[in-house]
Amino acid sequence: MVFTKENAMIGIIGMGDMGKMYAQRLSMAGWRINACDKPDSYESLKTEFAAQKGVTIYPNGHLVSRISDFIIYSVEAGMINKVVAEYGPSTKVGAIVGGQTSCKAPELAAFDEHLPSDVEIVSCHSLHGPKVNPKGQPLVLIQHRASDESLHFVENVLSSFESKFVYLTGAMHDRITADTQAVTHAAFLSMGTAWRANNQFPWEISRWVGGIENVKINITLRIYSNKWHVYAGLAILNPSAREQIRQYAESVTELYKLMIEGRREELKRRVKAAGAAVFRAGTEGQDLLLKDEVLDRFSLSNGPREETTPNSHLSLLAIVDCWSKLGIVPYDHMICSTPLFRLWLGVTEYLFRNPDLLDAALDTAIDDKMFRSDDLEFTFAARAWSDCVSFGDFESYRDRFERIQGYFAPRFPDAVKLGNEMMKTILEKTTSN
Repeated sequence: MVFTKENAMIGIIGMGDMGKMYAQRLSMAGWRINACDKPDSYESLKTEFAAQKGVTIYPNGHLVSRISDFIIYSVEAGMINKVVAEYGPSTKVGAIVGGQTSCKAPELAAFDEHLPSDVEIVSCHSLHGPKVNPKGQPLVLIQHRASDESLHFVENVLSSFESKFVYLTGAMHDRITADTQAVTHAAFLSMGTAWRANNQFPWEISRWVGGIENVKINITLRIYSNKWHVYAGLAILNPSAREQIRQYAESVTELYKLMIEGRREELKRRVKAAGAAVFRAGTEGQDLLLKDEVLDRFSLSNGPREETTPNSHLSLLAIVDCWSKLGIVPYDHMICSTPLFRLWLGVTEYLFRNPDLLDAALDTAIDDKMFRSDDLEFTFAARAWSDCVSFGDFESYRDRFERIQGYFAPRFPDAVKLGNEMMKTILEKTTSN
């Protein structure tokens, strides 16, 4: 049977933010959508989607699975096995099933174990958040157990996003998402933890004004304004991610020890050797991903840029040291990088390809004690997040995340609005590059 918009139905199990985004965009493109979430969300979802043409809300995944031709599981990575075990046996004969989790190993294992043998598997992953325009963004497709005809049907369904398809295996996906997301998230989570520990709202303090600081603040708040499980699944369930987060904590710790012990030359040698390994020789004259005029436009602070004090930028020094230790060349993964990763790479490149700025950061790290307490709390935070991930403790992760989330919550509306504007502007720049 040839599936078309006229005879095919798309099922979505899990109506969190990404599930809703998929339902809205696919229905607007003319596809008929069957969707569900937890049973206690049935009535509220019916009300929310009452005016959305083409979307039918069902009480549970059994009813969605038995009538849908392409079923997308959009649930937390930590819950994927339980949900597929419950609803997978009800899958329509000959249907195609995929998932939207950030870690594919447990997802594909759940599909292999619980789906009938006559069901085909083409998984997917939009590498961006629900508030980012998917046009031009990477969309991973994994032809795990499916014919070329089924893959082409999935391509047809998802083509309305106007994303860039990236074809990977599940193992390749997990390795690349670890390379591009795990340490990025750990760095921003640690910043928020350190600011809370020092009882700081950084945009109210002159030393956090302008340039790189704007990106740090806006993206940290953007991450903490999301749901904890968006980051926990990738960090805890992906073995490559655990290794990288552990190395990041070690890099932070070792660099901080060099700073407080005043070992200037050793710190400079290590940092610059890491920079040489990550940022290719001969690129100094090339256009940067990010520039001052872009970075300075988006600030939550009312203070002037001239008041900015030098920063040790331990979080950035450590990311390059970590990449160097793990042999990661971040530019190799630009084709399937997230918006956050491109921003993090952009500000890191901005620091490391400006020799004067890098030397100022290294000298500040040794000579200026103004950031010493901030860097101490950041070191504690990076190690604590690494321990949490290593223990595989979802509840500790959630508790830690939500406590810090509550601290910054009053500023989320302003930060998200400003962050969206910054993301749009900077992504246009990084995409063109």
